Amino acid sequence: MSGTSIDGIDAALVEFDGLHVKLLAFHYQAFSTELRKRIHTISQADQAIQLKDYGELDSYLGHCFAEAALAVLAKSQLKATQIAAIGSHGQTVYHAPAGSYGFTLQIGDPNRIAQVTGITTIADFRRRDIAAGGQGAPLVPAFHQAVFNPEHAHKVILNIGGIANLSILNGKQLIGFDTGPGNTLMDWWCQKHTGQSYDQNGSWASTGQIDSDLLQQMKTDSYFDALPPKSTGKEYFSAAWLNDHLASFPSLKPEDVQATLCQLTADTISEAILRHAGNSERLLICGGGAHNQNLIERIESQLKMQVDSTAVLGIDPDHVEAIAFAWLARQTLLNLPGNLPEVTGASESVILGGIYPANRAY
Repeated sequence: MSGTSIDGIDAALVEFDGLHVKLLAFHYQAFSTELRKRIHTISQADQAIQLKDYGELDSYLGHCFAEAALAVLAKSQLKATQIAAIGSHGQTVYHAPAGSYGFTLQIGDPNRIAQVTGITTIADFRRRDIAAGGQGAPLVPAFHQAVFNPEHAHKVILNIGGIANLSILNGKQLIGFDTGPGNTLMDWWCQKHTGQSYDQNGSWASTGQIDSDLLQQMKTDSYFDALPPKSTGKEYFSAAWLNDHLASFPSLKPEDVQATLCQLTADTISEAILRHAGNSERLLICGGGAHNQNLIERIESQLKMQVDSTAVLGIDPDHVEAIAFAWLARQTLLNLPGNLPEVTGASESVILGGIYPANRAY
């Protein structure tokens, strides 16, 4: 799994026994600064790109994903022949699901992954859901429902990556959607003004003052009030989006902007939970944003429910999404659907992903 934060690859080796999930090994492979720049460049909204650059990056990322798979395999001391499949989410470079010919695009050539590893690879999970009229996202709520809620308690799973998304588990109808920016705007602003790729623990944001006028102006964006099913990406909540809002506030200190962006993420998450899951008993957080204590405290202060990380259920918050795509790959191998129409808006449940067989006999 490589998410919208574009920081690196999470590789999880997972064993399934029914709904029981056992993590056998985990490996994180950071992207180099140069690779991060290449991905950011090719995934900017309305950016003209060379097909040669696109093709080379797609192929190179496939090689990187293969390396990550082999690294986690080495940690487990298992052989490639013992692995059923690799589920590769790929790297999202554009997500625009709206309209008759909406699309989402993830790169990281699965042909190369299958060839280098010798393991059947399943990839391109999102586009089948879009073909069925869905948003193609979020896909993880199906995993959250299966693994995190066997007792049907009222709880919310919050993933804070570049974009934040919710899975609202109430024992009846499952609701899942993207709330808006998670880390993406904060990361970009932090990189621009401090040279650091992210604001560790929200420490820089804690030195600033929230500008209520800027905050309220950003919150007037129609996305926040739109009803689910809905999904978004860093193509929408982009540097250009932020700069458009900052044009009216030229004298704000950088740390005050960071504090306001942190509050924007906290508010839009909290308000979405209160609107759609106000009677939930518990909030469980995963993703990189789970480590931003400043952000978590801002969310917690607005909610009257127990707030923990998914670690209390036995899955490290950094491991959840990689495990989720292993689960989705398993669904595909079993000829079972991976999407939830009530979450994505698809017309029906569908089997997700393309299968790229290993070049070996079973």
